[in-house]
Amino acid sequence: MKLPLSTRIARRTLGALPRPQFAVSWEPGLSVPMADGVELLADHYFPDPVAAQDFPTLVVRSPYGRGFPWAALYGLAFAEQGFHVLIQSARGTAGSGGVFQPWRDDGPDGRATIAWLRRQAWFDGRLGMVGPSGMAYAQWSLAADPPPELKAMVVHVPLHNPHGFFHRNGLFALEDVLIATTAVQTQQLGLRRFLGAMLRLARAMKRIVRAESPVEAYAQVMGESPAFLTGAVAHPDAADGYWQGTDPLAAASGFEVPTLVVSGWSDVALDQALQQYARLPSGRRSLLVGPWTHTATLQRGLETVFAESLAWLRGHLVDLAPPKGRVRVAVSGAGGRVGGGAGGGGSSEWRDLSAWPPAAVPVAWYPHPDGGLSREPPQTRAETGTVRYDPSDPTPSLGGSGLAQKAGVRDNRALERRDDVLVFTSPPLTEAIEVVGAVAAEILADPGGAAPSATLFVRLCDVDDRGRSRNVCDGVARVTSTDPGAPPTAVTIPMSSTAHCILPGHRIRVQISGGAHPRFAAGREAFHVAIRPGSAIVLPVA
Repeated sequence: MKLPLSTRIARRTLGALPRPQFAVSWEPGLSVPMADGVELLADHYFPDPVAAQDFPTLVVRSPYGRGFPWAALYGLAFAEQGFHVLIQSARGTAGSGGVFQPWRDDGPDGRATIAWLRRQAWFDGRLGMVGPSGMAYAQWSLAADPPPELKAMVVHVPLHNPHGFFHRNGLFALEDVLIATTAVQTQQLGLRRFLGAMLRLARAMKRIVRAESPVEAYAQVMGESPAFLTGAVAHPDAADGYWQGTDPLAAASGFEVPTLVVSGWSDVALDQALQQYARLPSGRRSLLVGPWTHTATLQRGLETVFAESLAWLRGHLVDLAPPKGRVRVAVSGAGGRVGGGAGGGGSSEWRDLSAWPPAAVPVAWYPHPDGGLSREPPQTRAETGTVRYDPSDPTPSLGGSGLAQKAGVRDNRALERRDDVLVFTSPPLTEAIEVVGAVAAEILADPGGAAPSATLFVRLCDVDDRGRSRNVCDGVARVTSTDPGAPPTAVTIPMSSTAHCILPGHRIRVQISGGAHPRFAAGREAFHVAIRPGSAIVLPVA
């Protein structure tokens, strides 16, 4: 059948993708039987005329529907380059039978889909998979016990650990969870329903996140709280049986399918993407990280991401000359120019590295009571500062990794003027510092007399010669209250990874506050936490 006009129009909006090599036809609404008799719907895109030669097959298993933008972005764009593409709706979504149960059916349904593929005359035994986020989760679920035909995967902004998405180092990722839930529930219903739901959520977000029970408030606004949302909220402990079997990386002993991992420095899934890369054997993996958020990776970064993805899939499925695995990252602030930066983050330049993480020297920078930041620890016993938190006016979130429109790199000056945000700033640098790898804060915290638990949010910023303070990376952790007179609690706060150059004349800045709301759920009790001398932020310096 001829492609629908909406798909052809969407393809023209994708920008500078490679020139089409083939005309494309499609077979919509194919019925694919699962092992339990449930039938899932799929659309088949293929080069036309298909009889001219054999083509490898790409499978995209989607909980987000098969229409916009996936039909154009994966179905049409890859079929134009000489691939069969099967986009399949997960059970219980977009017309597929059964009940939608995130994280429960991807493995068995993926294997049943491959069994069906083997019976198709156009399938020649060469199989790859591609897709972002929840589609990447479907890939890892199959790769944990891969069929012999699976020769390559490309995971864009990939997730593999559902608990780690909902609960970040002990904090509930409130804003991201509400956005993701709305997307999963409505995108598979069509573009109009999806945009309407996202607009309704945006208008009600402030009211929802400030409610006594945000999940109940969400249900009142959106009409329902799906079982996977209420279940995730009710089970914050990763060891709870609710999460058993939901992490395919934890369930498998190893992975052998050659995989390209694509993420962004402001991607909500960055830490999971780097964990996935680390689990793959050397020679069967490549890593691409750009200056993008979760959503901007396939928008502003599309040209680069598509080119790298196409080269990886062609090398493993068409040319049978697999490309050499590599690490390619955008070093932000380095003075070059990389397209697709998100959130006003300035310039970046691409850098090829021999490994991730690269060799680096851990360098500690110490906050001082006068608001300074230096390589030398303060020579005083006085507290460095006190973090105060007021539940009636929680410290707001600004930028950083996330799904919201305000995610990414932002100017933090307004946030830093709040009296509940501690700010420590170095003198101007005399030479450039490249921070490449995982950043962490080592905080000596004294929450004695506070609420039973407190929250510490720590952020690294780069302050330019005009005074603009741009976030680089950050992290959050809970601190348990100690008895009065007990020694301070040593808290390590992972602050994710980065590749960032702080130029001469710029200053290093560290923020410490009691939260970042609504990115993380706000506490209901006021607290104060004294930051003691010897606290530091540790930068991996290349």
